[in-house]
Amino acid sequence: MKKVYLETYGCQMNVSDSERVATALGRDGFEMTADAASADVVLINTCSVREKAEQKLYTQVGRIRHSERPKPIIGVLGCVAQLEGETLLNKIPGVDFVVGTRAVGRVGGILNRAFDGESDIVDLGEREDEYDWTVADTHRHSPYVAFLPIIEGCNKFCTYCIVPFSRGREKSLAASEIIRQILELKRRGVKEIHLIGQNVNSYRPESETGLEGFEGKSAFSRLLRAVAATGIDRIKFTTSFPRDFNEDIVEAIETHPNLCNWVHLPVQSGSDRVLKLMKRGHTIDRYRKQIDRLRASSRDIALTTDIIVGFPGETEADFMDTVDLVKHCGFDSAYIFKYSPRPGTPAYEMEDTVSFAEKTLRFLELEKVQKACQEKRLRRYDGKVLEVLAEGASARTPRGITGHSPCHKVVNFVADSSLLGSIVNVKVTEVKANSMFGEVV
Repeated sequence: MKKVYLETYGCQMNVSDSERVATALGRDGFEMTADAASADVVLINTCSVREKAEQKLYTQVGRIRHSERPKPIIGVLGCVAQLEGETLLNKIPGVDFVVGTRAVGRVGGILNRAFDGESDIVDLGEREDEYDWTVADTHRHSPYVAFLPIIEGCNKFCTYCIVPFSRGREKSLAASEIIRQILELKRRGVKEIHLIGQNVNSYRPESETGLEGFEGKSAFSRLLRAVAATGIDRIKFTTSFPRDFNEDIVEAIETHPNLCNWVHLPVQSGSDRVLKLMKRGHTIDRYRKQIDRLRASSRDIALTTDIIVGFPGETEADFMDTVDLVKHCGFDSAYIFKYSPRPGTPAYEMEDTVSFAEKTLRFLELEKVQKACQEKRLRRYDGKVLEVLAEGASARTPRGITGHSPCHKVVNFVADSSLLGSIVNVKVTEVKANSMFGEVV
């Protein structure tokens, strides 16, 4: 039995794809291994959103190629594979095949062709309609938490983003199939479902089957209520797009306790002028109103976001608008990125007017402001009891267990491993920069 090592970079969609690839390869007679040195095949599932993630691919292939052991078959999957195609074979010596984002269901057959001696294989074709996306229990990243893609691709075409080119147009999974999969995952003991997509709240299925009888203006809000009705313990969703984020989503969260009190809503900039350059399609006034509505909710909803600093044309005044927005919103956490041009995007053709040094200064200043907001937000949990899903051993404390709260906070506590997979009441006794510690009550 040939051994396959699979390394994954990037977002939850990539993690989900890797889980499904591993499941399919298991069905095709391959053995997955966590030891790259003993593998007959090394697969790298790539991310192209940021330059740093893409560079990891070149580094890893170079490391494998120059090791003393016999060279394994090397395959590149994911977004970089979709964008670069056969040019990767020339760019990176040692790569045997390239598989795009929608062709991952055919990896097993491609591996067999490679073992038969075929080289320079490239498959950037479309996904098969009949492809089985079931993930085996042994190949999920957690036995208690499952990622479930409900929409793939993107129609938004923000000027800095490569996703519409690497993932294609938006395509939503039928609601009836989503419900079927969740009921099956619940039967297998999964406690928490993450509905995922590049823009999860842009969900628009071809048919309304499975959504009948559920309230809400948008298909996504009706889907949330339908998923809540399955009785699964917890439902989270990410990533939301501001333009498609409506009040009925908040109303669904307020109505159903198993819809978790966490919303990730990327703003990217606090300047309307920069948002227009980015073609984000939303304004800061509307975004502030969305945040104010979330803050006014009867549930204590944790808010997270993504922000880019140093976008082409961003002035000091634009940047200060972003600082002001962060202070106003008081995000629980924020992923802050220095803009890096991605070939193939409209922004790549724009003049990069902000120097790297200035981007770094803006990054550090915004990070300082956000850390202060984050510290203040975390302090509100001190002494509170949170329901924590015990997910695994904690590296932060002896005999520790770590897990997430419904508001997606990391909580560590001392407990017996028999509690793994259980939802445990934990009183927070210590709050740190990015996590909390507590005791079982």
